[in-house]
Amino acid sequence: MKIAFIGTYPPRKCGIGVFTNNLVKAVLGNNEDQKISPKAMVVAMNDSPNCYAYPEEVKKIIQEDNLSDYIDAANFINNSDAKVCVLEHEFGIFGGNDGVYILSLLHHLEIPIIVTFHTVLKDPSYTQKLLVKEIGKKVSRIVVMSKRAVRFLTDIYQIPKQKIVIIEHGVPDYKHISKEDGKKKYGFLNQKILFTFGLLSRNKGIETVIKALPRVVEKYPNLKYIVLGATHPNVLKHSGDEYRNELERLVKSRGLEKNVCFKNEFATEEELMEYLQTSDIYISPYLNEAQITSGTLSYAIGTGCVVVSTPYWHAQELLDNNRGRLFNFRDFEQLSDLLLELFDNPELSNEIRKNALNYGEKIHWTKIGKEYLVLAELVYEYWKKKAY
Repeated sequence: MKIAFIGTYPPRKCGIGVFTNNLVKAVLGNNEDQKISPKAMVVAMNDSPNCYAYPEEVKKIIQEDNLSDYIDAANFINNSDAKVCVLEHEFGIFGGNDGVYILSLLHHLEIPIIVTFHTVLKDPSYTQKLLVKEIGKKVSRIVVMSKRAVRFLTDIYQIPKQKIVIIEHGVPDYKHISKEDGKKKYGFLNQKILFTFGLLSRNKGIETVIKALPRVVEKYPNLKYIVLGATHPNVLKHSGDEYRNELERLVKSRGLEKNVCFKNEFATEEELMEYLQTSDIYISPYLNEAQITSGTLSYAIGTGCVVVSTPYWHAQELLDNNRGRLFNFRDFEQLSDLLLELFDNPELSNEIRKNALNYGEKIHWTKIGKEYLVLAELVYEYWKKKAY
Protein backbone atom coordinates (compact mmCIF):
# COMPACT_ATOMS: atom_id res chain seq x y z
CA MET A 1 0.00 0.00 0.00
CA LYS A 2 1.87 3.05 -1.28
CA ILE A 3 0.22 6.42 -0.61
CA ALA A 4 0.98 9.69 -2.40
CA PHE A 5 0.60 12.70 -0.09
CA ILE A 6 0.08 16.23 -1.45
CA GLY A 7 0.56 19.27 0.77
CA THR A 8 3.10 21.75 2.04
CA TYR A 9 6.08 20.06 3.69
CA PRO A 10 9.06 20.93 5.92
CA PRO A 11 11.39 22.72 5.85
CA ARG A 12 8.73 25.15 4.58
CA LYS A 13 7.34 26.83 7.71
CA CYS A 14 3.66 26.07 7.53
CA GLY A 15 1.16 24.39 9.86
CA ILE A 16 -0.16 22.22 7.03
CA GLY A 17 3.41 21.12 6.33
CA VAL A 18 3.90 20.02 9.93
CA PHE A 19 0.61 18.12 9.74
CA THR A 20 1.58 16.39 6.46
CA ASN A 21 4.98 15.42 7.83
CA ASN A 22 3.49 13.98 11.02
CA LEU A 23 0.85 12.09 9.05
CA VAL A 24 3.45 10.56 6.72
CA LYS A 25 5.55 9.42 9.69
CA ALA A 26 2.49 8.07 11.50
CA VAL A 27 1.32 6.08 8.48
CA LEU A 28 4.79 4.64 7.88
CA GLY A 29 5.02 3.74 11.57
CA ASN A 30 1.97 1.50 11.32
CA ASN A 31 3.87 -1.43 9.80
CA GLU A 32 3.07 -4.22 12.24
CA ASP A 33 0.70 -5.81 9.73
CA GLN A 34 3.08 -7.06 7.03
CA LYS A 35 0.15 -7.73 4.71
CA ILE A 36 -0.41 -3.98 4.35
CA SER A 37 3.08 -2.61 4.95
CA PRO A 38 2.70 1.07 4.03
CA LYS A 39 4.95 3.17 1.80
CA ALA A 40 4.77 6.88 1.09
CA MET A 41 5.82 9.55 -1.37
CA VAL A 42 5.23 13.28 -1.05
CA VAL A 43 4.34 15.93 -3.61
CA ALA A 44 5.25 19.24 -1.95
CA MET A 45 3.53 22.56 -2.58
CA ASN A 46 6.13 25.28 -3.07
CA ASP A 47 5.53 29.00 -2.53
CA SER A 48 7.31 30.73 -5.40
CA PRO A 49 10.07 31.81 -5.62
CA ASN A 50 11.31 29.98 -2.51
CA CYS A 51 13.43 26.88 -2.87
CA TYR A 52 13.66 24.37 -0.01
CA ALA A 53 15.99 21.46 0.72
CA TYR A 54 13.25 18.84 0.94
CA PRO A 55 13.90 15.37 2.45
CA GLU A 56 14.11 12.27 0.29
CA GLU A 57 10.44 11.29 0.57
CA VAL A 58 9.54 14.40 -1.48
CA LYS A 59 9.53 13.07 -5.04
CA LYS A 60 7.86 15.97 -6.84
CA ILE A 61 7.44 19.72 -6.30
CA ILE A 62 4.59 21.94 -7.46
CA GLN A 63 5.18 25.67 -7.80
CA GLU A 64 1.82 26.90 -6.56
CA ASP A 65 1.28 29.48 -9.34
CA ASN A 66 2.35 27.23 -12.23
CA LEU A 67 -0.72 25.44 -13.60
CA SER A 68 1.30 22.98 -15.71
CA ASP A 69 3.03 21.71 -12.54
CA TYR A 70 -0.31 20.38 -11.27
CA ILE A 71 -0.87 18.31 -14.40
CA ASP A 72 2.75 17.11 -14.37
CA ALA A 73 2.32 16.03 -10.74
CA ALA A 74 -0.86 14.10 -11.57
CA ASN A 75 0.92 12.26 -14.39
CA PHE A 76 3.87 11.58 -12.08
CA ILE A 77 1.57 10.02 -9.47
CA ASN A 78 -0.31 8.03 -12.12
CA ASN A 79 2.97 6.56 -13.37
CA SER A 80 4.15 5.66 -9.87
CA ASP A 81 3.03 2.62 -7.93
CA ALA A 82 0.90 4.70 -5.56
CA LYS A 83 -2.48 3.13 -4.86
CA VAL A 84 -4.18 6.09 -3.11
CA CYS A 85 -3.59 9.85 -2.99
CA VAL A 86 -4.12 11.87 0.21
CA LEU A 87 -4.53 15.62 -0.36
CA GLU A 88 -4.15 18.18 2.44
CA HIS A 89 -6.45 21.03 1.44
CA GLU A 90 -6.24 24.66 2.52
CA PHE A 91 -7.38 27.40 0.13
CA GLY A 92 -4.22 29.47 0.50
CA ILE A 93 -1.60 26.88 -0.49
CA PHE A 94 -2.72 26.31 -4.10
CA GLY A 95 -2.58 28.65 -7.08
CA GLY A 96 -5.42 30.42 -8.88
CA ASN A 97 -8.48 32.11 -7.42
CA ASP A 98 -9.05 30.45 -4.01
CA GLY A 99 -6.68 27.64 -5.01
CA VAL A 100 -8.68 26.49 -8.02
CA TYR A 101 -5.56 25.09 -9.75
CA ILE A 102 -5.78 21.98 -7.57
CA LEU A 103 -8.77 20.85 -9.65
CA SER A 104 -6.47 20.33 -12.65
CA LEU A 105 -4.46 17.83 -10.63
CA LEU A 106 -7.50 16.03 -9.24
CA HIS A 107 -9.17 15.70 -12.63
CA HIS A 108 -6.04 14.13 -14.13
CA LEU A 109 -5.47 11.61 -11.31
CA GLU A 110 -6.31 7.98 -12.09
CA ILE A 111 -6.18 6.61 -8.54
CA PRO A 112 -8.64 7.11 -5.65
CA ILE A 113 -8.31 10.31 -3.62
CA ILE A 114 -8.82 11.15 0.05
CA VAL A 115 -8.91 14.86 0.90
CA THR A 116 -8.40 16.34 4.36
CA PHE A 117 -10.18 19.68 4.65
CA HIS A 118 -8.29 21.86 7.13
CA THR A 119 -10.78 24.69 6.59
CA VAL A 120 -14.52 24.39 6.04
CA LEU A 121 -16.18 27.79 5.66
CA LYS A 122 -19.65 28.61 6.95
CA ASP A 123 -20.02 31.56 4.56
CA PRO A 124 -17.97 30.67 1.46
CA SER A 125 -17.71 32.88 -1.58
CA TYR A 126 -19.30 31.62 -4.79
CA THR A 127 -15.91 30.35 -6.00
CA GLN A 128 -15.02 28.69 -2.69
CA LYS A 129 -18.35 26.88 -2.51
CA LEU A 130 -18.08 25.71 -6.11
CA LEU A 131 -14.51 24.53 -5.54
CA VAL A 132 -15.35 22.49 -2.43
CA LYS A 133 -18.37 20.91 -4.14
CA GLU A 134 -16.22 19.98 -7.15
CA ILE A 135 -13.55 18.44 -4.92
CA GLY A 136 -16.32 16.56 -3.11
CA LYS A 137 -17.50 15.03 -6.39
CA LYS A 138 -14.00 13.93 -7.42
CA VAL A 139 -12.70 12.36 -4.21
CA SER A 140 -13.58 9.02 -2.65
CA ARG A 141 -13.57 10.22 0.96
CA ILE A 142 -13.36 13.54 2.81
CA VAL A 143 -11.65 13.73 6.20
CA VAL A 144 -12.56 16.50 8.65
CA MET A 145 -11.62 16.95 12.30
CA SER A 146 -14.88 18.04 13.92
CA LYS A 147 -18.62 17.30 13.93
CA ARG A 148 -19.43 20.85 12.92
CA ALA A 149 -17.37 20.45 9.75
CA VAL A 150 -19.53 17.44 8.82
CA ARG A 151 -22.68 19.55 9.25
CA PHE A 152 -21.26 22.35 7.12
CA LEU A 153 -20.27 20.01 4.30
CA THR A 154 -23.67 18.32 4.20
CA ASP A 155 -25.88 21.39 4.76
CA ILE A 156 -23.96 24.10 2.89
CA TYR A 157 -22.08 22.15 0.21
CA GLN A 158 -24.58 19.29 -0.28
CA ILE A 159 -21.88 16.62 0.04
CA PRO A 160 -23.25 13.16 0.92
CA LYS A 161 -22.64 12.34 4.58
CA GLN A 162 -21.44 8.83 3.72
CA LYS A 163 -18.44 10.36 1.97
CA ILE A 164 -17.27 12.16 5.11
CA VAL A 165 -15.11 10.71 7.89
CA ILE A 166 -14.03 12.35 11.17
CA ILE A 167 -10.38 11.72 12.04
CA GLU A 168 -9.12 14.11 14.68
CA HIS A 169 -5.96 16.19 14.51
CA GLY A 170 -3.01 14.13 15.72
CA VAL A 171 -0.77 14.87 18.67
CA PRO A 172 2.91 13.83 18.65
CA ASP A 173 4.25 11.19 20.96
CA TYR A 174 6.50 13.18 23.26
CA LYS A 175 9.16 12.83 25.89
CA HIS A 176 7.67 13.54 29.29
CA ILE A 177 9.17 16.32 31.38
CA SER A 178 7.96 17.54 34.76
CA LYS A 179 6.62 21.07 35.09
CA GLU A 180 9.40 22.01 37.49
CA ASP A 181 12.15 20.54 35.29
CA GLY A 182 10.72 22.41 32.31
CA LYS A 183 10.65 25.70 34.18
CA LYS A 184 14.21 25.16 35.31
CA LYS A 185 15.39 24.30 31.79
CA TYR A 186 13.83 27.39 30.20
CA GLY A 187 14.64 29.81 33.00
CA PHE A 188 11.17 30.20 34.54
CA LEU A 189 11.67 28.55 37.91
CA ASN A 190 9.22 29.70 40.61
CA GLN A 191 7.03 31.43 38.04
CA LYS A 192 3.45 30.78 36.93
CA ILE A 193 3.50 30.24 33.17
CA LEU A 194 0.84 31.21 30.66
CA PHE A 195 1.55 30.05 27.13
CA THR A 196 0.37 30.69 23.56
CA PHE A 197 2.07 29.40 20.42
CA GLY A 198 1.61 29.48 16.67
CA LEU A 199 2.54 31.64 13.70
CA LEU A 200 1.76 35.22 14.70
CA SER A 201 -1.02 37.13 12.92
CA ARG A 202 -3.78 39.52 13.94
CA ASN A 203 -6.48 36.87 14.20
CA LYS A 204 -4.61 35.26 17.12
CA GLY A 205 -5.95 37.83 19.62
CA ILE A 206 -2.79 38.12 21.75
CA GLU A 207 -3.79 41.67 22.73
CA THR A 208 -6.79 40.28 24.65
CA VAL A 209 -4.45 38.32 26.92
CA ILE A 210 -2.11 41.25 27.46
CA LYS A 211 -5.06 43.46 28.51
CA ALA A 212 -6.19 40.73 30.94
CA LEU A 213 -2.84 40.44 32.70
CA PRO A 214 -2.63 43.52 34.99
CA ARG A 215 -5.31 42.25 37.41
CA VAL A 216 -3.74 38.78 37.48
CA VAL A 217 -0.20 40.12 37.91
CA GLU A 218 -1.38 42.24 40.83
CA LYS A 219 -2.15 39.03 42.77
CA TYR A 220 0.49 36.80 41.12
CA PRO A 221 3.49 39.05 40.34
CA ASN A 222 5.62 36.01 39.45
CA LEU A 223 3.47 35.36 36.36
CA LYS A 224 5.08 35.05 32.92
CA TYR A 225 3.15 34.98 29.62
CA ILE A 226 5.15 33.33 26.83
CA VAL A 227 4.14 33.93 23.21
CA LEU A 228 6.07 31.46 21.06
CA GLY A 229 6.03 31.70 17.29
CA ALA A 230 7.51 33.49 14.30
CA THR A 231 5.40 36.00 12.40
CA HIS A 232 3.32 34.25 9.74
CA PRO A 233 5.28 34.33 6.42
CA ASN A 234 2.35 35.87 4.52
CA VAL A 235 1.94 38.56 7.19
CA LEU A 236 5.68 39.25 7.13
CA LYS A 237 5.57 39.62 3.34
CA HIS A 238 2.73 42.16 3.31
CA SER A 239 3.00 44.10 6.57
CA GLY A 240 6.25 43.03 8.22
CA ASP A 241 6.28 42.83 12.02
CA GLU A 242 3.68 45.57 12.44
CA TYR A 243 1.41 43.44 14.65
CA ARG A 244 4.26 42.18 16.84
CA ASN A 245 5.47 45.76 17.31
CA GLU A 246 1.96 46.84 18.35
CA LEU A 247 1.84 44.05 20.92
CA GLU A 248 5.21 45.05 22.34
CA ARG A 249 4.03 48.65 22.68
CA LEU A 250 0.88 47.45 24.45
CA VAL A 251 3.00 45.43 26.89
CA LYS A 252 5.09 48.51 27.66
CA SER A 253 2.04 50.75 28.10
CA ARG A 254 0.63 48.32 30.69
CA GLY A 255 3.93 48.01 32.54
CA LEU A 256 4.19 44.28 31.80
CA GLU A 257 7.74 44.11 30.41
CA LYS A 258 8.75 41.62 33.15
CA ASN A 259 5.64 39.50 32.66
CA VAL A 260 5.44 39.00 28.87
CA CYS A 261 8.05 37.20 26.78
CA PHE A 262 7.88 37.09 22.96
CA LYS A 263 9.88 34.29 21.35
CA ASN A 264 10.06 35.10 17.64
CA GLU A 265 11.03 31.64 16.41
CA PHE A 266 9.66 28.56 14.67
CA ALA A 267 10.17 26.07 17.52
CA THR A 268 10.99 22.42 17.00
CA GLU A 269 8.28 19.95 17.93
CA GLU A 270 10.36 18.72 20.86
CA GLU A 271 10.71 22.25 22.25
CA LEU A 272 7.02 22.88 21.74
CA MET A 273 5.95 19.79 23.65
CA GLU A 274 8.30 20.74 26.49
CA TYR A 275 6.86 24.27 26.67
CA LEU A 276 3.34 22.84 26.81
CA GLN A 277 4.24 20.53 29.69
CA THR A 278 5.96 23.42 31.46
CA SER A 279 2.92 25.73 31.24
CA ASP A 280 0.40 26.20 34.01
CA ILE A 281 -2.29 27.44 31.60
CA TYR A 282 -2.45 27.43 27.81
CA ILE A 283 -4.42 30.31 26.23
CA SER A 284 -6.01 30.21 22.77
CA PRO A 285 -7.48 33.72 22.28
CA TYR A 286 -8.59 33.66 18.59
CA LEU A 287 -10.77 36.63 17.63
CA ASN A 288 -13.65 34.92 15.80
CA GLU A 289 -15.55 31.65 15.74
CA ALA A 290 -14.62 30.59 12.20
CA GLN A 291 -11.85 28.21 13.18
CA ILE A 292 -12.96 24.68 12.34
CA THR A 293 -9.60 23.08 13.18
CA SER A 294 -6.77 24.16 15.47
CA GLY A 295 -3.64 22.04 15.63
CA THR A 296 -2.26 24.19 18.45
CA LEU A 297 -5.33 23.47 20.56
CA SER A 298 -5.06 19.73 19.86
CA TYR A 299 -1.42 19.76 20.94
CA ALA A 300 -2.31 21.55 24.17
CA ILE A 301 -5.05 19.04 25.01
CA GLY A 302 -2.75 16.18 24.04
CA THR A 303 -0.19 17.14 26.65
CA GLY A 304 -2.78 17.63 29.37
CA CYS A 305 -2.65 21.42 29.50
CA VAL A 306 -5.21 23.45 31.39
CA VAL A 307 -6.66 25.31 28.38
CA VAL A 308 -8.52 28.61 28.37
CA SER A 309 -9.91 29.58 24.98
CA THR A 310 -12.33 31.77 23.10
CA PRO A 311 -15.36 29.79 21.83
CA TYR A 312 -14.33 29.20 18.23
CA TRP A 313 -15.81 26.09 16.64
CA HIS A 314 -13.02 23.61 17.32
CA ALA A 315 -12.60 24.83 20.90
CA GLN A 316 -16.30 24.34 21.63
CA GLU A 317 -15.98 20.65 20.77
CA LEU A 318 -12.52 19.91 22.08
CA LEU A 319 -12.98 21.61 25.46
CA ASP A 320 -16.38 20.06 26.13
CA ASN A 321 -16.87 17.75 29.14
CA ASN A 322 -14.71 19.87 31.44
CA ARG A 323 -11.55 19.60 29.32
CA GLY A 324 -11.01 23.36 29.47
CA ARG A 325 -12.65 26.76 29.97
CA LEU A 326 -14.12 29.24 27.46
CA PHE A 327 -14.27 33.05 27.53
CA ASN A 328 -15.95 35.44 25.11
CA PHE A 329 -14.12 36.93 22.14
CA ARG A 330 -12.03 40.01 23.10
CA ASP A 331 -13.39 39.88 26.68
CA PHE A 332 -10.20 40.47 28.65
CA GLU A 333 -12.07 41.07 31.92
CA GLN A 334 -13.68 37.62 31.74
CA LEU A 335 -10.27 36.15 30.92
CA SER A 336 -8.81 37.83 34.02
CA ASP A 337 -11.56 36.26 36.14
CA LEU A 338 -10.90 32.81 34.66
CA LEU A 339 -7.15 32.98 35.18
CA LEU A 340 -7.57 34.07 38.79
CA GLU A 341 -10.13 31.32 39.40
CA LEU A 342 -7.78 28.66 38.05
CA PHE A 343 -4.74 29.91 39.94
CA ASP A 344 -6.78 30.22 43.15
CA ASN A 345 -8.21 26.68 42.82
CA PRO A 346 -5.49 24.11 42.07
CA GLU A 347 -7.99 21.26 42.54
CA LEU A 348 -10.09 22.62 39.67
CA SER A 349 -7.00 22.98 37.47
CA ASN A 350 -5.91 19.42 38.24
CA GLU A 351 -9.35 18.06 37.32
CA ILE A 352 -9.29 19.86 33.95
CA ARG A 353 -5.73 18.69 33.33
CA LYS A 354 -6.65 15.08 34.02
CA ASN A 355 -9.65 15.21 31.66
CA ALA A 356 -7.55 16.75 28.91
CA LEU A 357 -4.78 14.19 29.30
CA ASN A 358 -7.22 11.28 29.16
CA TYR A 359 -8.67 12.63 25.93
CA GLY A 360 -5.23 13.38 24.51
CA GLU A 361 -4.25 9.74 24.83
CA LYS A 362 -6.84 8.91 22.15
CA ILE A 363 -5.45 11.28 19.51
CA HIS A 364 -1.71 10.54 19.41
CA TRP A 365 -0.37 10.45 15.87
CA THR A 366 0.27 6.71 16.09
CA LYS A 367 -3.47 6.09 16.40
CA ILE A 368 -4.41 8.77 13.86
CA GLY A 369 -1.98 7.31 11.32
CA LYS A 370 -3.62 3.92 11.73
CA GLU A 371 -7.04 5.45 11.02
CA TYR A 372 -5.77 7.03 7.80
CA LEU A 373 -4.13 3.78 6.72
CA VAL A 374 -7.29 1.77 7.34
CA LEU A 375 -9.27 4.38 5.39
CA ALA A 376 -6.79 4.23 2.50
CA GLU A 377 -7.10 0.43 2.35
CA LEU A 378 -10.89 0.65 2.38
CA VAL A 379 -10.95 3.27 -0.38
CA TYR A 380 -8.55 1.27 -2.54
CA GLU A 381 -10.53 -1.95 -2.16
CA TYR A 382 -13.76 -0.20 -3.13
CA TRP A 383 -11.99 1.46 -6.02
CA LYS A 384 -10.84 -1.91 -7.36
CA LYS A 385 -14.39 -3.17 -7.20
CA LYS A 386 -15.60 -0.12 -9.18
CA ALA A 387 -17.77 0.95 -6.25
CA TYR A 388 -17.16 4.63 -6.95
